[in-house]
Amino acid sequence: MDGGSGLNILYVATLDAMRIPWSELYQVSSPFHGMILGTQAYPLGQIDLPITFGNRVNFHSEALTIEVMDFPGSYHAILGRPCYAKFMAIPNYTYLKLKMPGPNDIITMGSTFLHAQMCDHEHYELATAINSAELPQLRNSSTPAVSDCNKPTSSTTFHPLKETKVVGINPTDPTKMVRIGAKLLSK
Repeated sequence: MDGGSGLNILYVATLDAMRIPWSELYQVSSPFHGMILGTQAYPLGQIDLPITFGNRVNFHSEALTIEVMDFPGSYHAILGRPCYAKFMAIPNYTYLKLKMPGPNDIITMGSTFLHAQMCDHEHYELATAINSAELPQLRNSSTPAVSDCNKPTSSTTFHPLKETKVVGINPTDPTKMVRIGAKLLSK
């Protein structure tokens, strides 16, 4: 769970592993920002899924609207602030615990520090691979074409914003560039 995310995200690989047909997705036309600086991402669509926390004796279930994304991630899904609000959940990042009210008692979900470290390492490897090899391709690509079965013909879902500019960050190496917002102040 990510209290900094304003979206609930499910990766298409997870959707496929759950054997949910793509025809269950409903289309959305609005992109979101913040995944990679200077780019916007378009979801393949949204889906409403039932989410349950707890055990047989003490559980809480709610239906959540989730954005389905077609790019690799180090998690199966990311549940953000909309999930926190719906479940009235309170995270404690220090102890890797999430608490929410249940019908019989407080539901406590948790993980181990080793699992968190493994996820962070996998996320780092994925981000490094994308930034070094795929980011230039992602920035230069156009909107993926969609076939009759709603599957994109290209797995690229990132698109550069028009309000950005490329700036050199190392005067001795012209290949070191960064894309920044074009409307930023000069300070």
